Amino acid sequence: MQAIVRISALTIKNFKNVANGRIVMPFAFEKKFVNDESEVLGIYGQNGSGKTAVVDVMFFLQQIMKGKSIPEEFADYINTDSNNAEIEVDFNIFVEKIIYETTYKIIFRKDYNGVTIEKEALSCAKNENDERSNKTVFLEFVRMDSAQILRPAVRLQELLEDNKENKTDLIVARKMAEKSRCSYIFGENSRDIFCKKYTNAFSQYSSIIKILYEYAVKDLFVIRNSHSGYITAQVILPMAFKLEKDGKGRKGDLPVLLWEPVVLSAEEKTILYGIVDQINKVISEIIPGLQIGVKEHGKQALDNGEDGWKAELVSKREGQTEIPIRMESEGIVKIISILSALIQAYNQKTVCLVIDELDAGIFEYMLGELLDIFNTDGKGQLIFTSHNLRALEMLDKDNIMFSTVNPDNRYIRMKKIRETNNLRKQYIKSLTLGGQDEVIYDETNSLKIARAFRKAGKKIGGL
Repeated sequence: MQAIVRISALTIKNFKNVANGRIVMPFAFEKKFVNDESEVLGIYGQNGSGKTAVVDVMFFLQQIMKGKSIPEEFADYINTDSNNAEIEVDFNIFVEKIIYETTYKIIFRKDYNGVTIEKEALSCAKNENDERSNKTVFLEFVRMDSAQILRPAVRLQELLEDNKENKTDLIVARKMAEKSRCSYIFGENSRDIFCKKYTNAFSQYSSIIKILYEYAVKDLFVIRNSHSGYITAQVILPMAFKLEKDGKGRKGDLPVLLWEPVVLSAEEKTILYGIVDQINKVISEIIPGLQIGVKEHGKQALDNGEDGWKAELVSKREGQTEIPIRMESEGIVKIISILSALIQAYNQKTVCLVIDELDAGIFEYMLGELLDIFNTDGKGQLIFTSHNLRALEMLDKDNIMFSTVNPDNRYIRMKKIRETNNLRKQYIKSLTLGGQDEVIYDETNSLKIARAFRKAGKKIGGL
């Protein structure tokens, strides 16, 4: 089944400093079902107001949908005033002439061992021939309800109709999911059961689970702030990539050392050359005259005894000696690190790229041009956070959401904005004068800041 998956909304509860927040993608906000045009959403706001929380939630969501165990660090992200956190993401799944409006909801609970999944559910409404069914839960797991393998009972019956042994396998899969702290719906053991071929009513639900799993594995890119941190520290260049060849795809992050050559396996070497070839088709248009190369330094045995290749990335400009990539500016290295993922999101309708601090190290004018090109001619989805306000001059007001100072309503779109208004000017005006449904800036006083600096200086001087 060929499918296109698009995120339409994300709801966050009790995660970091977000008690409650919901972001809605532009097409969903306009109540449109579109799967063949780009969709860009920028999230803006003052420091500490919940922008990065969106990216972190998407990272953890992706790990869970891939069937991975909940990362240990997740416990630190649950709001300190609560033992529970909740993530709810809405997807539109386009399959031929059918649209499945699908919601995946997870409730987490902190315990003495870390974090467990208290409850998870998949619900769906079907749009076909201009008719929409009611959205109902078609698969649900409640940890405290040990009497039921899964809910609703009709789904379990459909699974057992096909194979009576599924019951035992599902009981084992549930215990394995609880033990490894992974999703019961997307965990490897239960997924093998849910994603079998069925001839009854469960067939469409089986397809939805499989589609969402493959989306998380192949088409969702999440680039967190730590990605830029490695670059700033000149430790690692993590290259997010997706490569397609002979009908087979590879996706992931290839870490390339910045401070010395890296030793690569034969597969990693092939991937690196593929990434470089892909990047070079675009990079010279973004940074005129620049090309990326791979400089090999001979063979070196890997820890497993197999042959490895010692190599480093270099930048090349016509008429100049090639130099190690670490000698380029942080902005250029940042662009190189995300460019393969950006190329995929630009060209593929089902790819979603989520980036924290997209503007870090990137020239303001270039940032605006990249966003305008993606928004005008791209096909996939791009969600980003930024401090640079250039995007507000390049994107429509529906493409921007702002974080607020209210933890119970963290994200809003600005109101009373006309098409002819400059969104950047209106945003700065709202920072100082207000006028929105929520306060979007926790006001600071320049005189008090200056006074605090003077006080601190006297204190230091008295040591």
